[in-house]
Amino acid sequence: MTRMFHAWLLAALACPFLLGACSGHAGGQASSAAEAVARPALIPAPAAMTQGEGSFRFDEATVLHAEGEPARRVADAFAAMLQATSGIAPRRVETAAGGGIGFEIDPAVSADAPEGYVLEVGPRGVRVAASDERGLFYGAVTLWQLLSSAQGTAVRIPALRIEDAPRFAWRGLMLDSARHFQSVDEIKQLLDAMARHKLNVFHWHLTDDQGWRIEIPKYPRLTQVAACRIPAGEAGTDPASGRTRPYCGYYTQAQVRDIVAYAAQRHITVVPEFDMPGHVQAVVAAYPQYGSLGDTPPVSSEWGVHQYLFNVDEDTFVFIEDVLDELMALFPTPYIHIGGDEAVKDQWQASPRVQARMRELGIADETALQSWFIKRIGGYLEGKGRRLLGWDEILDGGIAPQATVMSWRGTDGGIAAARAGHDVVMAPVDKLYLDYLQTGSPNEVPGRPSQVTLRDVYAFDPVPDVLTPAQRRHILGVQANLWTEHLRTWERMQHAYFPRVAALAESAWSPPGRKDYADFLSRLPAQLARYRALGIGYAPTPFEVLASADEAADGALRVSLENPLGYAVRYTIDGSEPGPDSALYEAPFEAALPVEVRAVAFHGTTPLGPASRHGYGTASLRVRSDEQLATCPESGRLLLRLEDDGPVDGERALFNVTIFRPCWLWPSAELDGIAALKVRMGRIPYFFQLAHDEPSRRFAPAQTAHGELLVQTQGCDGEVVARHPLPARTGADGFVELDIPLAPGTGRGDLCLTPSGDTRPSMWVLDRVELVAR
Repeated sequence: MTRMFHAWLLAALACPFLLGACSGHAGGQASSAAEAVARPALIPAPAAMTQGEGSFRFDEATVLHAEGEPARRVADAFAAMLQATSGIAPRRVETAAGGGIGFEIDPAVSADAPEGYVLEVGPRGVRVAASDERGLFYGAVTLWQLLSSAQGTAVRIPALRIEDAPRFAWRGLMLDSARHFQSVDEIKQLLDAMARHKLNVFHWHLTDDQGWRIEIPKYPRLTQVAACRIPAGEAGTDPASGRTRPYCGYYTQAQVRDIVAYAAQRHITVVPEFDMPGHVQAVVAAYPQYGSLGDTPPVSSEWGVHQYLFNVDEDTFVFIEDVLDELMALFPTPYIHIGGDEAVKDQWQASPRVQARMRELGIADETALQSWFIKRIGGYLEGKGRRLLGWDEILDGGIAPQATVMSWRGTDGGIAAARAGHDVVMAPVDKLYLDYLQTGSPNEVPGRPSQVTLRDVYAFDPVPDVLTPAQRRHILGVQANLWTEHLRTWERMQHAYFPRVAALAESAWSPPGRKDYADFLSRLPAQLARYRALGIGYAPTPFEVLASADEAADGALRVSLENPLGYAVRYTIDGSEPGPDSALYEAPFEAALPVEVRAVAFHGTTPLGPASRHGYGTASLRVRSDEQLATCPESGRLLLRLEDDGPVDGERALFNVTIFRPCWLWPSAELDGIAALKVRMGRIPYFFQLAHDEPSRRFAPAQTAHGELLVQTQGCDGEVVARHPLPARTGADGFVELDIPLAPGTGRGDLCLTPSGDTRPSMWVLDRVELVAR
């Protein structure tokens, strides 16, 4: 979170609900500002809503009434939600005395949709009714949203009737606890947020090459060994003692039971993932007899696709089944996720034991062996009354009839599975992977700069048009996934989840005819206010104002502004803070140098964040950060936003770099009158396993001991005009400053900067380049 956004957030909390009481009259009956009728701003949008005459007044004297234990549980949950955001804890009474808010289990209401409900608001009271406790809970969430403009004072909501039920039964969110670990309290915060978005499946990724995160008493080395790794580079050394500093964490079985029960109270099913036959390097580090080659690797501190696979000996299946038994005892879900993805077959091909086993089984190749492996695990789970769920690679070679497919490599796997009669959860990487960045802001967290925007998440429809009506019934629903390789802190994970989870919720719940992106954006500011009241650290970057500038023909500056979500932008250039009456940005404008542009995104008269400040002067126009530079055309497809490996604790520098060929490009740089370059560079471990993509990693041969920074001014295929030696190491701050003389040049050129030398075990990364005038 930027300091500017933090300061704005503190101010916003003084008036937390921007579409409620703090913003004055918002429609309905005439009333004082303290009792303005709150405009419904519901996310997800309900299936049907009809507004009536009048309004209902809610205040500290309003009581709740519910008959029967399920209804009482929902009433109490509603009171807790409301207290968290408004400070009001309405009292529950046993019998209705007229008025108030009633919660009712009614078998006649939404009988064919157990998660459906009816919500009726009238001047004299509110009724929430459903045939099942789940539906009643979701009705309570809707009512909480309607009332969430209350902040220690009375609030009015319009008379209305809502009839609602979800489009999909599977409305999922995945969290990777294997790469980076979260506390029990953080997991519970996520479950609370899921419930308030009406999401109902928590997919918990608990095992991977970088860590094993769940206690299995029969196999203690899973927590003694596999739950710890030594981070790469400086992060793996204690600066005080010089000793290695492991990164560890696992959940005890008591903690898992607590989390599962906490989720169940919020009508969320927890689906554990035990990844196999690949992504098992941490297991093999603890129990090498279950690996394919017989060696003992470390728990991995690298990201990417690893090559360690389980072998196919009977003892290994005993281990797997023992673990599955423990998982089934802890997680009362119909589904157990077994991964099945990215199982590179090299170790099976190299293992005499595995090859002998294949001949014994009459299996022709390693793809067929994986199919046999998955079918065997599926059969074991079916014998225990559970269903196998796996990533779409489990389709290769055929799978058991009851297996369910989670389609991540686009939607083709899901389409093939549905056509073959398998149930499907859609979770495509290009639409629903939330470790992909959501804007082009330089303030984004580490991750993949290929963007999955709020609009991308919202626009995705998990039911492909190419499926027949019968095949479409196999689409259980939709899920967004968060992989945490590059998300070291809970704050960064929240940034990645929110507000995109709001878009996911609407895609998962609302019928297609009720979805409208412009209308969603009009409701989003109210959701942000709820986030602030709940302490959810949503990403500020979608609500920033981005700027770009170049010199106009007359020497002035030409400035372009943009909000990533398309909200209105107001700006100033006189040093004042933008307000609702400031200039509205409509087209690029010119300004004299030097200038500071301050800009704010607005929804109506409501600011969506603090002012973004962009200062420009003659010197600043000659500087570019790594975020502002392009990648070289032939530098490979894998651009990442990576974190430095130090300091061990605290904030670290971030770098945009293509890991197949680190290279940075300043297109059309003005080189006339430039005498030198001043380049600031860092150095980070090359912590990537590339498997069969290893041949894509390229670098220019070094001509000196530690390599050189190559400078080209006519693009990355042009002549090298300077070759500056690189040092053996960076300075104490983790950076090195290079002063590189340039021969006189004229006009503009495509300035390309490429470090030479092998990128393993560490690579140079660019932080900033400055053109130094003569």
